Amino acid sequence: MKIKIVPNGPCLVSGNIPSYKETNEKHKMSIPLKWIKVKKYETKENYALCRCGLSKNKPFCDGSHRDSFKDDKLITKEDLDNLEAVKYEGLEYDLLDIRPLCSSARFCLRDGGIWKLLNKEGKEEAIKEIVFNCPSGRLVIFDKNGNEIEPDFEPEISILEDTVIGLSGPIWVKGKVPIEYEENKFYKLRNRVTLCRCGLSKNNPFCDGTHVKAKFKDE
Repeated sequence: MKIKIVPNGPCLVSGNIPSYKETNEKHKMSIPLKWIKVKKYETKENYALCRCGLSKNKPFCDGSHRDSFKDDKLITKEDLDNLEAVKYEGLEYDLLDIRPLCSSARFCLRDGGIWKLLNKEGKEEAIKEIVFNCPSGRLVIFDKNGNEIEPDFEPEISILEDTVIGLSGPIWVKGKVPIEYEENKFYKLRNRVTLCRCGLSKNNPFCDGTHVKAKFKDE
């Protein structure tokens, strides 16, 4: 079970990893509340997901990347491990914020922002809901003993549609699926991660939120 990132090509998925389409439910204005699974894709043991944004058969690859897609250099495991992270201390939980991983999902803006909620009493469940819905894993919470708190995800892939703002989002990989970026070279296993599917991220293969600025829509 793994995802292999093909340079200038698709995500090759192997090992019978199920794939879904998820949309978000609105909270207030452009801020979402939660993700909702609306469809399960029919897939085989191995399949290829579009990463260039050009396929006519999205979310699956149809070879369109061969025409013009160049993703320059994929970031390495070391690049990912060295991304800037800021720690915030709260009443019940501490928060690790790895901003370069942001995929512009906006759950963190709920109720005045998770950074304010950290120091408000009785907000433990709201904090967990916000973090667990952060698909990129930018936000990670720890208890006061330093134990990481994460949702219990099974390995699966979701194609995100940001219906709150009418745009298409990234590929959400859940449940610590191994991601290979070079032959036998893997990123650190993570429970939540988002991969670019608009073809425009400067943080390839990961999403950096560029799909919002580019107004990417999966027609």
